[in-house]
Amino acid sequence: MPYFQTVVWLDHAQGRIFGSAAAGANPTVIDAGTDPHGDAHGSPRVHHKANVIGSGKVRNEPAFFGRIAAALDGAGEILVLGPGLAKREFVDHVKAHVPSIARRIVAVETADRITDNQIVARARLYYGRAARSRPQLAPLGD
Repeated sequence: MPYFQTVVWLDHAQGRIFGSAAAGANPTVIDAGTDPHGDAHGSPRVHHKANVIGSGKVRNEPAFFGRIAAALDGAGEILVLGPGLAKREFVDHVKAHVPSIARRIVAVETADRITDNQIVARARLYYGRAARSRPQLAPLGD
């Protein structure tokens, strides 16, 4: 993705990547691909699985995070949004496996299930605030 300012919203089932806040709501959508609870459940929104050793919480697959990281390859700055733990698990995954992407993550914020237009608006707000807080550089003299 050749955009400098990028936002990704993700949960355990899907990642939505917006290349530029100025470009509008045309995301690249990456699905987890499989029901994290198995085919018997029928609903990817179930967050707890009975009779499982451990917490039973949904665990994201490294392949899913890898596909999201690959789509972010050309991004300059990355804002990560999402509900629950998926966003933090994604950041931990890229820190361990794709440090070049991890270095470009500028913020991680909680955002429940929101529309594409709300994601873009949130990115515009974040990057607008970030631009105002950066010091202005004086032009180089002759």
